[in-house]
Amino acid sequence: MQVATLYDPVALAVVVGGTLIATILRTPLRDVVRGICALVVLRRRRFSAEPLLRQVAALSRIAQRHGVHALDRTVITDPDIALAVVAIVDGSTAVEVEAIIRASRGNRIERHIAVAEMWAAAAEAAPAMGMVGTLIGLARMFADMENTAAIGAGMAVALLATLYGALLANFILAPIAARLRAAGRAEALERVRLDAPLVALAERETPRLPHGHPLQSVA
Repeated sequence: MQVATLYDPVALAVVVGGTLIATILRTPLRDVVRGICALVVLRRRRFSAEPLLRQVAALSRIAQRHGVHALDRTVITDPDIALAVVAIVDGSTAVEVEAIIRASRGNRIERHIAVAEMWAAAAEAAPAMGMVGTLIGLARMFADMENTAAIGAGMAVALLATLYGALLANFILAPIAARLRAAGRAEALERVRLDAPLVALAERETPRLPHGHPLQSVA
């Protein structure tokens, strides 16, 4: 059997186009954009917190030697660490810094979930679009039963649309969703390791009130 016999532009257009439209209609546009941009993650190695932990350790040494305000002049590319450092420089307590870190990580997890759900929704829509293509092909076939060529073309659309939907869902879209979920879980677990050193830095650099100060908590 020649590969060319498995190609039908009408069936392909119905399945791919229908899946794309269905996904866009059921997903916010910003999540669609993030989902497409997230494809670059599949080419990267699994996220590791080690480089960020080394950066936090370096920031801690800078603060210890030159003062916490020296951190304002450092270049921090990771947004979670940057938020925590800004809070520490502004004098936030360790509890406040920990809350900021957790909130930032929670927002990141929500974005990862939304991206994975977009691809999972596309995987659900593809087989349904395959059935739509099958119905279109059958309709074309029954509309002109006297024309042998029309019967063959309609049957091709009907059968190949189902095939395209199954292949698109199970070999492309669902694996992308699964891999993005796995990458998101791995990053979330790795980022938990940043909490302790950042909170420790905040505890060390938080201005301590003198003994007997009216704002100091009473035991």
